[in-house]
Amino acid sequence: MARTRPRLVAALAATAVAAAGVLLAVPALAVEKGTVLTAQATSTAVGTIDYTVYLPPGYDDDEREYPTLYLLHGRGDTQAAWQRVTTDLDELIAGGSVQPMVVVMPDAPWNERGHWYTDSKYRPGRSGGEPGVAVETAFTRDLVDHVDATYRTADDRAARAVGGYSMGGAGALRFVLAHQDTFSAAIVLSAAVYVPQPPRDSSVRDYGAYGEGRRLFSSHRYRELAYPAAMDDLDPALPVHLFIAVGDDEWANPDPRDAEHDLDLESAQLYNAARRVPGITAELRVLNGGHDWDVWQPAFREGLVDVSARLRTAEPEPWEASLTGSAADDRTGGLVVDADAQTLVMNAGASLDGRPHAGGLDVTVTRRDAAGEVAWQQSVATSANDRAYGAVPGAHGSVLVAGYTRGNLDGAHPSGATDDGFVAALDADGQRTWTLQTGDGSAADRFYAVASDGAGGAYVAGYTGGSFAGTPGAGDKDAVVARVSATGELLWSRQLGGAGEDKGLAVTATADGVWVAGSTSGAMPEQAHAGGLDGWAALLTDAGELTWLDQVGTSSTDQVTGLVARPDGSVVAVGHTAGDLGTPSRGENDVLARAYGAGGDVLWTRQVGTAQDDRGVTGVAGEDGTLSLVATTYGALGVQAGGLDVAIVPLGADGTPGAARQVGSTERDGADEWDEANLMAVRGADGSVWLTGVTFGAPAGATNAGAGDVFTMRVG
Repeated sequence: MARTRPRLVAALAATAVAAAGVLLAVPALAVEKGTVLTAQATSTAVGTIDYTVYLPPGYDDDEREYPTLYLLHGRGDTQAAWQRVTTDLDELIAGGSVQPMVVVMPDAPWNERGHWYTDSKYRPGRSGGEPGVAVETAFTRDLVDHVDATYRTADDRAARAVGGYSMGGAGALRFVLAHQDTFSAAIVLSAAVYVPQPPRDSSVRDYGAYGEGRRLFSSHRYRELAYPAAMDDLDPALPVHLFIAVGDDEWANPDPRDAEHDLDLESAQLYNAARRVPGITAELRVLNGGHDWDVWQPAFREGLVDVSARLRTAEPEPWEASLTGSAADDRTGGLVVDADAQTLVMNAGASLDGRPHAGGLDVTVTRRDAAGEVAWQQSVATSANDRAYGAVPGAHGSVLVAGYTRGNLDGAHPSGATDDGFVAALDADGQRTWTLQTGDGSAADRFYAVASDGAGGAYVAGYTGGSFAGTPGAGDKDAVVARVSATGELLWSRQLGGAGEDKGLAVTATADGVWVAGSTSGAMPEQAHAGGLDGWAALLTDAGELTWLDQVGTSSTDQVTGLVARPDGSVVAVGHTAGDLGTPSRGENDVLARAYGAGGDVLWTRQVGTAQDDRGVTGVAGEDGTLSLVATTYGALGVQAGGLDVAIVPLGADGTPGAARQVGSTERDGADEWDEANLMAVRGADGSVWLTGVTFGAPAGATNAGAGDVFTMRVG
């Protein structure tokens, strides 16, 4: 992955200090300081490049290779401008928000410090003026080669990012889009980029950066180097990530004809263009402030955390999984793995495998035999949206699918005015034998989880916005738990909730009864609201009577999304917390696991995470009470693949976490664009563990059919 190069030992550091001087860090604070040096690189393109380098704390104490960040200054500034962030680097590295990295801050004096980091073709001849130079080549080739040969940096695009403000923001954007083989991410702050052409009074026109021949500015040359052209040529096989930030009080162009070139509008346009390009992911932040460090410094801190989570110096695990998808946006809807067959439930946004598409999202059920051949494929669909949220084995080889519909799925609900919960049964030959569609005709009702009742029927959990099966509503939305027989009869239902918005998101069954869990924005019955969104878990008898309920929360956001029954009768609630429940919070959200006994006693609580956003989703229990906990992460619970990954975290019977396994593509895996999980785990008849979920990328050897596709993989 990285070629061999000499280590920067004390002698080399001393040489750099003697030759170019040293910029000492601010006197000792509460965190360990990195080392800041100034040095020079030789360039065949521009002669010499002066730069400042930040080496993270501990650099001289180990042999590992580090990711690299290049920071480009704005027009008229020098390499000293970025040195103000060394304290931020110290703090963020010490706090674990970003990984240790080498940070390079080059000086760029050419074209009166107005070169826009381009390879200028401006040649003024006898007319005077400073001819353009190849700054882009100097930095993306010569400087990068020098840094990788001099410092212990990982010589790989996945470990390299670039950032900049104003003119430097334009340079960072150009570098990451036009040099995907060199950079994989960029922090783009108040970028001086203009589409389709810069305004008439812009300094972009004044220094020859986009000149050609004797013309100081060429509109043709500008189009060649502007980001729309680079996006048109982008290779999606080398994905890049952009963190874009701008102030809400950046200068306004005085000419009303150029109002569209105000940088807040240009940044928003850049973001909206980027997120529609395959191979680019992007974040946008609008901060309070102007074209200055009151925006750039806090934006840099947030951008560094975002980008650091995407840089890696080790190869991720090869992702081996099958992929199914239509040309539109698809989601998983459930998986049943029998001894001799596998049944995948999908929510398809368009025609799947040539099957007619009814409209909206269609629930499509596909059974494959042991050889992987399609035995049958069936739709549970109307012309409206129909979505499945789980599947379980039914009686006599059938499959029960649960979710919600806005259509007339059972033939008895023609209005389609609101969502209804549904459970449908497909027999061993793929024929739909019955459909239960139920709910309040004047309110929304959805089933978000399903579990087998052990008798060919199912327990379902979800919510109602009204009165489910005649039970009065307690608030905005109430959680619903219900039992459906093997023949499609609604045996009983229970409505749980307070004055807030309450949802049932998980359900399972043990010998003690039916367990349900979810989220609440207020207080569940006889419980206290901790703040924000709380999670909760409850046990009901198999007749639907409430035994106990426990509300789980901190002053931050907390949620329970999964329940895992263990052989000893205990159940582990899985979710995430932004507070301190098991241990002090490690980042934005941590994975949460809490084990309950049948009486509601808490056996243990565990909190696992990185400095990034980590969310537990579900899990599968082993025969010995251990747990394979399934999560999504923006961080590195294992070795990061990129973007949002899927992680499998082993927990011992006492909740002790083991080494996590992390898989995924360089795109978003396991959750949608709003970080809502679409990830399910099931145990096969032979004891194997299987996952299915959404991916916006593709496993090894597969090709994404369009937007979100569905992966299926065996993990143990």
